[in-house]
Amino acid sequence: MLRKRSLRTGTAPRPRRRLRVLLLVVLLVTTWYLFGQAPAPQLALSIAPDGIGPEAQVTAVASEPRFGLSSVEVILRQAGEQRVVAAEKYAPRSLLWPWGDKTARSSVTAEVGHRRQSWLVDGEAEVVVRATRHAGRWRQPAPSEQLQVVTVQVTPPRLEVLSVGVRVRQGGSEAVVYRVGERAVRHGVRAGDHWFPGSSLAGEAGQFFALFSAPWDDDRGDSLRLTAEDALGNRAEVPFVDHFTPKPVGTSTIQLSDRFLERVVPPIVARVPGLEPLETPLATYLEINGRLRAENRARLVELGAQSAEAFLWSEPFLPFPGGQVMDAFARRRDYRYQGSTVDQQVHLGYDLASVARAEVPAANAGRVLLADYLGIYGNVVVLDHGYGLLTLYAHLSSLEVATGQTVTRGQTLGRTGTTGLAGGDHLHFATLLRGLPVDPLEWWDRRWIETHLGSKLGPNLPLGMEAR
Repeated sequence: MLRKRSLRTGTAPRPRRRLRVLLLVVLLVTTWYLFGQAPAPQLALSIAPDGIGPEAQVTAVASEPRFGLSSVEVILRQAGEQRVVAAEKYAPRSLLWPWGDKTARSSVTAEVGHRRQSWLVDGEAEVVVRATRHAGRWRQPAPSEQLQVVTVQVTPPRLEVLSVGVRVRQGGSEAVVYRVGERAVRHGVRAGDHWFPGSSLAGEAGQFFALFSAPWDDDRGDSLRLTAEDALGNRAEVPFVDHFTPKPVGTSTIQLSDRFLERVVPPIVARVPGLEPLETPLATYLEINGRLRAENRARLVELGAQSAEAFLWSEPFLPFPGGQVMDAFARRRDYRYQGSTVDQQVHLGYDLASVARAEVPAANAGRVLLADYLGIYGNVVVLDHGYGLLTLYAHLSSLEVATGQTVTRGQTLGRTGTTGLAGGDHLHFATLLRGLPVDPLEWWDRRWIETHLGSKLGPNLPLGMEAR
């Protein structure tokens, strides 16, 4: 019987060779993980705005795709002071699984500025981003840094009131003349949420003026401030009103009937895109009287921002001829339906009635900003008279001018009517400054214009009056 004999070939069995290869791979990976090196982290640094004022935001981006980041810090230095204003640390990959997750890239944001770091002063500061990487487990390389020198400005721009005798009443208009420093990039009058930007005063280097209003719903005038801001957000604010007069607000009542709702609601729904009828005519009316009214007012603010930087008029403003006052400015209206109050709004203009389809003249020379249908106002014409001053003519039955057209004082704009939310044939007339409704009575009064505007603007006012 023959027995099999193994032949020695001089090579190791295949399993043993595989084991040796595996051990070698493990040894190489372990050595790489414990002692390996990687390129320094890549760093990027940005600051918005381009400098540090009251507030600024520093964004630091670090990346190291091989071993991953260990930490990222943002440091602010000035005049011997140094503070870490933001810091992040990142866990290393597991020793048992060197191929696991790592933080290869990170963005760190720091809020800086003299409101947070009160030790900052005018001058220059250094912003540093510092990042470390994990690299080898037993090898910690030096951190990488990137430095950026930035301008620090904590002093507000110079602001000086030049006008004397600034007197304004609630819902009324006024002018103020002032001087600002060269650093100011935005200046004017702030009245709560309303903004009245300043304009250059011709012939007076470095001097500016602003036409402004005391809002109809501010009965104390506390919100009025002359303001100047620089590019970094530093702001100077000063009170400047010498005398404020509150004006009592009247009230009126609007009786809603089914017949009225059936007449006014459907045409508005048909003309306003996106406005859908609700479950009842009353519900739709309340949607129009509330939400749509607010949207229409926002549109008037947009139009006010398009006003020309020039006086487009040179004569006193005309009232509506023969108009009987049906409702006055800033009256609080109660809307009643079947004996109950269902809504409240403020009437921000004058309702003037004459004869049906009466001609409506332009109160003064100007440019047509809008001649179209506008929600609650129906057919409307909005004229620009310059420096934010607008006049509005609403509920017209017809339009005789077009958007963009230049008109003269007294030129016919259209005819009175009942479009929009009008209860009967009349003209709703409004005067606005930068979109904020103001009392038209002042602008119809030449003496008021001379006393309040001419005394401050002098020859810059188009009526040709000398400063007093």
